Amino acid sequence: MSDRLTYEEKKELPDSAFGLPERREYPMPDAAHVRAAEAYFRYCPENLKPHLAKAILQRAHEFGVDIHSPAVLAYAAG
Repeated sequence: MSDRLTYEEKKELPDSAFGLPERREYPMPDAAHVRAAEAYFRYCPENLKPHLAKAILQRAHEFGVDIHSPAVLAYAAG
C-alpha cells in the first residue's frame, strides 16, 4: 500500500480504520498512515481534536509507532 489511498481503497476500509470514523476521515490502516494522521492533526476541527488524538495513540500502539507531536499527546491526555 502506498502512502496515498485511492478512493476505492478508502471506501473498502472499515469505519474502525479511521481516526474520525463518523466522518470517515484520517484513515489509519497501517503505520505510514498513523504517521500521516499525526502530521495532519493540526487541520482537524478543534472540537474533534481530543477524539482524533486518542484514536491516533490507539492505532500507533497497535502498529508500534512512536508519537512525538506535543499537540497530539496533550489533546489525548486531556
